[in-house]
Amino acid sequence: MDSSQAFGLAHLWAQSDTIIRGVGVLLLLMSITSWYLILTRALRQLRARRHGDAVERFWRAPDLDAGLRLLGDAAPGSPFEALAQQGAAAAQHVRRHTQNDTLGSTLDADEVITRALRKSIALSTAALESGLTVLASIGSTAPFVGLFGTVWGIYHALVNISASGMATLDKVAGPVGEALIMTAFGLFVAIPAVLAYNAITRANRLELAELDAFAHDLHAWFSTGARIAAVTARTSGAQQAALHIAGGTPSGSHGAA
Repeated sequence: MDSSQAFGLAHLWAQSDTIIRGVGVLLLLMSITSWYLILTRALRQLRARRHGDAVERFWRAPDLDAGLRLLGDAAPGSPFEALAQQGAAAAQHVRRHTQNDTLGSTLDADEVITRALRKSIALSTAALESGLTVLASIGSTAPFVGLFGTVWGIYHALVNISASGMATLDKVAGPVGEALIMTAFGLFVAIPAVLAYNAITRANRLELAELDAFAHDLHAWFSTGARIAAVTARTSGAQQAALHIAGGTPSGSHGAA
């Protein structure tokens, strides 16, 4: 009983060499980094839930300046605010430089606004993807780092057992079991990182889709002065026939007769 209680993480650390300790410190740093990224992105996603309401407030505003103020108050520093500000600045730039008979008067307003909106979306995409490379790297390499620590720990334990001349099962099981802790530690670091990477990637994809839709509405508003109205999809004739067949209603039976 006393010998079994002597083994554990503390005993592994005390008996390990520089390589095992370096692997342990590296896994600890990887875990701290991944959890820092996970928590910061989780807090950002909680704040991003208000962006939808902020966009609706923008479209209900009486004019552009009021809409920008409402958007800035409801979602400060968000990609939606940056997109609206960039589009408004581009539209104002076109109006300012197309009044006189100069080279700027030949500018295509639609092209200038489109490029400004694309630039804002590209910058927002880069900001949303910040840290994902580190998170993916931790999730993919942490198990192998832990496995390396396990292999080296087993080798170190077998060398010590061989030097002592006592190769019995109770003398082998303890050090080998301790070395396997490094593999478990690597999985403990990797699994949250992989799950968080998948969740953050999905959330970014949804947010970028909403940002792209907002950009299309802004482009239409700056180009025509009105937002594109939502269109309700109508059921086509083929879809109606399929619905009748699925519901048991014979469609076109009289014609067949």
